[in-house]
Amino acid sequence: MSLPDQASPSPSWGSSHRLMAHEKWKTQSAIMGSGVTEAIVEYAAPRAGMQVLDLASGTGEPGISLAQRVLPGGSVTAVDLSADSLEVAAQRARNRNLSNFSIHEADAQKLPFPDRSFDLATCRFGVMYFGDVQRALQELRRVLKPGARACFAAWGPFDQPYWDTTMKIVHRHVGGDLIEGADPFRFAERGSLSQALSTAGFQEVEESERNVPWTWRGTAEEVFEYAAAASIPFRAMLDRVPPESWPAVRSEIYAAINQYRVGDEIRFGAVVVLAAGKG
Repeated sequence: MSLPDQASPSPSWGSSHRLMAHEKWKTQSAIMGSGVTEAIVEYAAPRAGMQVLDLASGTGEPGISLAQRVLPGGSVTAVDLSADSLEVAAQRARNRNLSNFSIHEADAQKLPFPDRSFDLATCRFGVMYFGDVQRALQELRRVLKPGARACFAAWGPFDQPYWDTTMKIVHRHVGGDLIEGADPFRFAERGSLSQALSTAGFQEVEESERNVPWTWRGTAEEVFEYAAAASIPFRAMLDRVPPESWPAVRSEIYAAINQYRVGDEIRFGAVVVLAAGKG
């Protein structure tokens, strides 16, 4: 989805727009998200033979990386509400000849699996969007084997380079609500995600912040086009920008983003929350 100088982003919205953005920028977005993927895979410590559940898998990570790590004998079950996203994930797994990666369209709040089915669970940038977090976490505990870990990655604070140079600038121009609907920064407050896990009955709960690479290989214009297309919670705010204001807004955004340029890369870095508990 392009953002021409004299127009606001398209008012139509849905998972198809987000998928198109991910497909258009799949190489750059994969590189940008690789630091978070590597962090949660390392944190989860998968072992060969494990049966892994990856919640809110989207287009495939960290499930695909985990599927490579649990061979021989292990498997990954990827769950998401979006059938379209899951089909992209399945194709990516096929491209890597991973026969131990399967997809299931399902709600995290009502998982279609028997009790005590999985040795490990992961969720990268998904727990913030669960409508009923406690119900989803309790469902997750149900399908985990006793003592199995559930590992989560969530966004840290809004005040960090990627958001400061994009959505924060837009918000400064238009005011009003920053976010509509589910809040991606729901668990940015220290201890809030671990508290949710404890309330849901998880044991040996832990939480930490991690600084990870968050790098875009390309232009500032591409960064903002991708951010605007992929960041659903900011959709309403973006739609409030008057068409005549976009040139000034974009100019300010591009200048801010380019402060993080190193050669052909834009190196933002990101702060994420990692949390885990045992079922």
